[in-house]
Amino acid sequence: MKNILLLAHDDSGQEARFQAAMDIGRAVRGHITCLDVTILPAFVGGDFAGGFGTGALLSDAVDREDDNRQRLQQRLQHEDVPWNWIDATGDLAPCLIDAAGLADLIVVNRQLDDFPVPDMRTAAGELIVRARRPILAVPPALKRFDLARALVAWDGSACAAAALRAAVPLLLLAQSVSILEVEDDSVRAPAEDAAAYLSREGITATIMRVPLGDDETTADVVVRHAVQGHAGYIVMGGFGHLRFVEALLGGTTRTLLKSSPLPLFLAH
Repeated sequence: MKNILLLAHDDSGQEARFQAAMDIGRAVRGHITCLDVTILPAFVGGDFAGGFGTGALLSDAVDREDDNRQRLQQRLQHEDVPWNWIDATGDLAPCLIDAAGLADLIVVNRQLDDFPVPDMRTAAGELIVRARRPILAVPPALKRFDLARALVAWDGSACAAAALRAAVPLLLLAQSVSILEVEDDSVRAPAEDAAAYLSREGITATIMRVPLGDDETTADVVVRHAVQGHAGYIVMGGFGHLRFVEALLGGTTRTLLKSSPLPLFLAH
C-alpha cells in the first residue's frame, strides 16, 4: 500500500482526508498523489437568477481550487511524505477513477454532515464498485487516523474477503484486530476463515459473534462494537448485495457511508 490517491477539493471534508492520508502515508512509507478536482457547475445552459452564467461559475470554481492548491502545496512541502499533484475538471467519481489506475488506496469522505455538495456518499459508492480499488471513506470531523485498533466486519462474502486482503498492510500495523460476525443470517463463511487467513499474514485477531437485536440493524451493531472497542477504523466489504437493492432497502454500506463515526476501509 505505497500509492495513495487523495481527493483534494475545497470542501468541509478536505482536512479530514488530508490528515488520514498523511497518517497512512507516514505509517506505510508511501507516496501521496493529490488529485485536485474542479467540479463543473450544475447549471450548464443559459443564465440563472442573479445574472451569473456558467462561465462565471466555472471561473469562480477554478479560482477557488487555485487557492486551494497553493494552500495545500505549502503544507505538503513541510510534510515528511513524498507527493505529487494532478489537476482535473469534472465530477468527483469519474476523475478519481481515471486517476486511480496505479493507486493502492483512494482517500475520500463518507457523506459530509453539513452540506450536500459535493455528494461524497454517491462518489464513494461509485468508487467502491467501479474503481476496483479499496477506498478509505473518512468522517468529516476526523482529526487523525488511528492505526492501533481495527475492527473487521465479516460476513464471509467475496466483498468482505476483498476488503480483508486489501487491508493487510494496515492491519499489520495494528496492536489489536477484532473480527466481528453479526448473526443476521447473512454469513457465508465463518469468521475463523478470516482469522486463519490473517494468521498466515502474521496478524493475530480475536473473533466476536454478536446476535442482531430486535430493533437493531447490522450497521448499528458494527458501529456499537467498533466504538466500544475503541477501534480506529472499520474494514468491510462494500455493497455485497446488488446495489439497486441496497439503494431501495438501505444496506449496511449505504447506512455507514451516511453516518459512520469512524473511517471505513471498503472494497468490492
